[in-house]
Amino acid sequence: MAKLYFKFGAMGSSKTAQALMTKFNYEEKDQTVWLIKPATDTRDDVRDADGKIHSVLRSRIGLEAEAEAIGPEINIYETYLSRGWGGKYRDVIICDECQFLTGEQVEQLKDLADKWDVPSLCFGLRADFQTKLFPGSKRLFEIADSITEIKSVCRCGRKATVNARFDDEGQLVIEGEQVVLGGNDRYEGMCYKCYKALADKKKNGNIV
Repeated sequence: MAKLYFKFGAMGSSKTAQALMTKFNYEEKDQTVWLIKPATDTRDDVRDADGKIHSVLRSRIGLEAEAEAIGPEINIYETYLSRGWGGKYRDVIICDECQFLTGEQVEQLKDLADKWDVPSLCFGLRADFQTKLFPGSKRLFEIADSITEIKSVCRCGRKATVNARFDDEGQLVIEGEQVVLGGNDRYEGMCYKCYKALADKKKNGNIV
Protein backbone atom coordinates (compact mmCIF):
# COMPACT_ATOMS: atom_id res chain seq x y z
CA MET A 1 0.00 0.00 0.00
CA ALA A 2 1.28 3.45 -0.93
CA LYS A 3 2.24 5.92 1.77
CA LEU A 4 2.54 9.63 2.37
CA TYR A 5 6.14 10.37 3.36
CA PHE A 6 7.47 13.47 5.10
CA LYS A 7 11.22 13.98 4.96
CA PHE A 8 12.16 17.12 6.85
CA GLY A 9 15.36 18.91 7.75
CA ALA A 10 16.83 22.31 8.55
CA MET A 11 18.19 24.68 5.92
CA GLY A 12 21.29 23.25 4.31
CA SER A 13 20.39 19.59 4.89
CA SER A 14 20.25 18.83 1.14
CA LYS A 15 16.49 18.25 1.01
CA THR A 16 16.19 19.36 -2.60
CA ALA A 17 19.18 17.24 -3.63
CA GLN A 18 17.56 14.21 -2.03
CA ALA A 19 14.25 14.96 -3.74
CA LEU A 20 15.98 15.17 -7.13
CA MET A 21 18.03 12.03 -6.49
CA THR A 22 14.82 10.21 -5.54
CA LYS A 23 13.27 11.38 -8.82
CA PHE A 24 16.29 10.04 -10.72
CA ASN A 25 16.10 6.68 -8.94
CA TYR A 26 12.43 6.22 -9.86
CA GLU A 27 13.00 7.23 -13.47
CA GLU A 28 15.98 4.89 -13.73
CA LYS A 29 13.50 2.08 -12.99
CA ASP A 30 11.17 3.34 -15.73
CA GLN A 31 8.78 4.90 -13.21
CA THR A 32 7.09 8.21 -13.99
CA VAL A 33 7.34 11.08 -11.52
CA TRP A 34 5.11 14.10 -10.98
CA LEU A 35 7.58 16.62 -9.56
CA ILE A 36 5.83 19.55 -7.90
CA LYS A 37 6.55 22.46 -5.59
CA PRO A 38 4.34 25.14 -4.06
CA ALA A 39 4.10 28.26 -6.23
CA THR A 40 5.18 30.27 -3.16
CA ASP A 41 8.77 29.22 -3.80
CA THR A 42 9.93 31.25 -6.81
CA ARG A 43 13.65 31.45 -5.95
CA ASP A 44 14.90 29.36 -8.86
CA ASP A 45 12.19 30.07 -11.44
CA VAL A 46 13.48 31.06 -14.89
CA ARG A 47 11.97 33.00 -17.78
CA ASP A 48 12.55 31.65 -21.31
CA ALA A 49 12.97 33.64 -24.53
CA ASP A 50 9.20 33.78 -25.00
CA GLY A 51 8.66 35.21 -21.53
CA LYS A 52 7.21 32.01 -20.08
CA ILE A 53 8.07 31.30 -16.43
CA HIS A 54 9.41 27.82 -15.67
CA SER A 55 9.33 26.50 -12.12
CA VAL A 56 12.66 24.90 -11.27
CA LEU A 57 14.07 22.93 -8.36
CA ARG A 58 17.77 23.59 -7.91
CA SER A 59 20.00 22.13 -5.21
CA ARG A 60 23.14 23.66 -3.75
CA ILE A 61 25.25 20.88 -5.29
CA GLY A 62 24.05 21.66 -8.81
CA LEU A 63 21.23 19.19 -9.40
CA GLU A 64 18.13 20.70 -10.96
CA ALA A 65 14.90 19.80 -12.73
CA GLU A 66 11.78 21.55 -13.91
CA ALA A 67 8.79 21.11 -11.61
CA GLU A 68 5.13 22.05 -11.74
CA ALA A 69 4.19 25.00 -9.54
CA ILE A 70 1.17 24.32 -7.32
CA GLY A 71 -0.72 27.38 -6.10
CA PRO A 72 -2.72 27.26 -2.85
CA GLU A 73 -5.95 27.20 -4.87
CA ILE A 74 -5.01 23.98 -6.68
CA ASN A 75 -6.68 20.74 -5.63
CA ILE A 76 -3.86 18.23 -6.07
CA TYR A 77 -6.18 15.23 -5.87
CA GLU A 78 -8.54 16.48 -8.58
CA THR A 79 -5.68 17.70 -10.76
CA TYR A 80 -4.04 14.29 -10.66
CA LEU A 81 -7.24 12.42 -11.50
CA SER A 82 -8.24 14.88 -14.23
CA ARG A 83 -5.18 13.80 -16.18
CA GLY A 84 -6.44 10.27 -16.55
CA TRP A 85 -5.21 8.72 -13.31
CA GLY A 86 -2.18 10.92 -13.43
CA GLY A 87 -1.51 10.59 -17.15
CA LYS A 88 2.22 10.22 -17.71
CA TYR A 89 2.88 11.07 -14.03
CA ARG A 90 1.26 7.91 -12.80
CA ASP A 91 3.74 6.22 -10.52
CA VAL A 92 4.88 8.64 -7.80
CA ILE A 93 4.51 12.24 -6.63
CA ILE A 94 7.52 14.13 -5.27
CA CYS A 95 6.98 17.52 -3.64
CA ASP A 96 9.80 19.81 -2.55
CA GLU A 97 9.33 22.80 -0.21
CA CYS A 98 6.22 21.03 1.10
CA GLN A 99 6.04 23.31 4.13
CA PHE A 100 4.30 25.81 1.85
CA LEU A 101 1.45 23.44 0.98
CA THR A 102 -1.90 24.08 2.60
CA GLY A 103 -3.24 21.59 5.11
CA GLU A 104 -5.92 20.63 2.59
CA GLN A 105 -3.32 19.88 -0.07
CA VAL A 106 -1.49 17.57 2.32
CA GLU A 107 -4.77 15.75 2.89
CA GLN A 108 -5.19 15.45 -0.88
CA LEU A 109 -1.81 13.76 -1.19
CA LYS A 110 -2.83 11.40 1.61
CA ASP A 111 -6.03 10.56 -0.26
CA LEU A 112 -4.06 9.77 -3.42
CA ALA A 113 -1.90 7.36 -1.45
CA ASP A 114 -4.83 5.70 0.31
CA LYS A 115 -7.40 5.59 -2.49
CA TRP A 116 -5.25 5.30 -5.62
CA ASP A 117 -2.08 3.68 -4.29
CA VAL A 118 0.09 6.60 -5.41
CA PRO A 119 3.05 7.22 -3.08
CA SER A 120 3.78 10.86 -2.26
CA LEU A 121 7.21 11.91 -1.00
CA CYS A 122 7.30 15.35 0.60
CA PHE A 123 10.57 17.15 1.35
CA GLY A 124 10.68 20.36 3.35
CA LEU A 125 11.23 22.33 6.51
CA ARG A 126 9.63 21.58 9.85
CA ALA A 127 9.48 25.08 11.31
CA ASP A 128 10.08 28.71 10.44
CA PHE A 129 12.71 31.17 11.71
CA GLN A 130 10.77 31.55 14.97
CA THR A 131 10.68 27.74 15.48
CA LYS A 132 6.95 27.65 14.71
CA LEU A 133 5.50 24.96 12.46
CA PHE A 134 4.53 25.79 8.91
CA PRO A 135 0.90 24.85 8.07
CA GLY A 136 1.93 22.18 5.56
CA SER A 137 4.50 20.66 7.90
CA LYS A 138 2.02 20.62 10.78
CA ARG A 139 -0.48 18.62 8.78
CA LEU A 140 2.22 16.26 7.55
CA PHE A 141 3.28 15.52 11.12
CA GLU A 142 -0.35 14.77 11.88
CA ILE A 143 -1.20 12.40 9.01
CA ALA A 144 1.96 11.25 7.19
CA ASP A 145 2.54 7.49 7.23
CA SER A 146 6.32 7.86 7.43
CA ILE A 147 8.31 10.73 8.97
CA THR A 148 12.09 10.95 8.57
CA GLU A 149 14.52 13.63 9.64
CA ILE A 150 17.26 14.60 7.21
CA LYS A 151 20.04 15.60 9.56
CA SER A 152 22.49 18.47 9.19
CA VAL A 153 25.04 20.12 11.44
CA CYS A 154 25.15 23.46 13.26
CA ARG A 155 28.32 25.56 13.22
CA CYS A 156 29.06 24.18 16.73
CA GLY A 157 28.83 20.56 15.62
CA ARG A 158 25.44 19.75 17.13
CA LYS A 159 22.47 18.72 15.04
CA ALA A 160 20.83 21.67 13.28
CA THR A 161 17.12 21.99 14.01
CA VAL A 162 16.39 25.72 13.70
CA ASN A 163 16.19 27.77 10.50
CA ALA A 164 17.77 31.03 11.68
CA ARG A 165 17.06 34.05 9.49
CA PHE A 166 19.54 36.91 9.02
CA ASP A 167 19.12 40.37 7.51
CA ASP A 168 21.29 42.09 4.91
CA GLU A 169 23.73 43.15 7.64
CA GLY A 170 24.12 39.61 8.90
CA GLN A 171 22.11 40.16 12.07
CA LEU A 172 19.64 37.61 13.40
CA VAL A 173 15.98 38.31 12.63
CA ILE A 174 13.51 37.33 15.36
CA GLU A 175 10.36 39.09 14.12
CA GLY A 176 8.59 39.44 10.77
CA GLU A 177 6.63 37.57 8.13
CA GLN A 178 6.72 33.80 8.28
CA VAL A 179 7.65 33.44 4.61
CA VAL A 180 10.69 35.31 3.30
CA LEU A 181 12.38 33.49 0.45
CA GLY A 182 16.11 32.98 0.59
CA GLY A 183 18.96 30.51 0.67
CA ASN A 184 22.38 30.57 2.31
CA ASP A 185 22.35 34.35 1.98
CA ARG A 186 19.37 34.60 4.33
CA TYR A 187 19.15 31.42 6.40
CA GLU A 188 21.40 29.14 8.40
CA GLY A 189 20.59 25.81 10.00
CA MET A 190 21.51 25.97 13.69
CA CYS A 191 21.04 23.95 16.85
CA TYR A 192 18.53 25.40 19.29
CA LYS A 193 21.22 26.26 21.85
CA CYS A 194 23.18 28.45 19.42
CA TYR A 195 20.01 30.00 18.05
CA LYS A 196 18.69 30.80 21.52
CA ALA A 197 21.98 32.42 22.54
CA LEU A 198 21.84 34.72 19.50
CA ALA A 199 18.14 35.44 19.99
CA ASP A 200 18.69 36.38 23.65
CA LYS A 201 21.48 38.78 22.67
CA LYS A 202 19.20 40.31 20.04
CA LYS A 203 16.39 40.79 22.54
CA ASN A 204 18.80 42.45 24.97
CA GLY A 205 19.83 44.93 22.30
CA ASN A 206 23.25 43.46 21.58
CA ILE A 207 24.60 43.18 18.05
CA VAL A 208 24.73 39.56 16.92
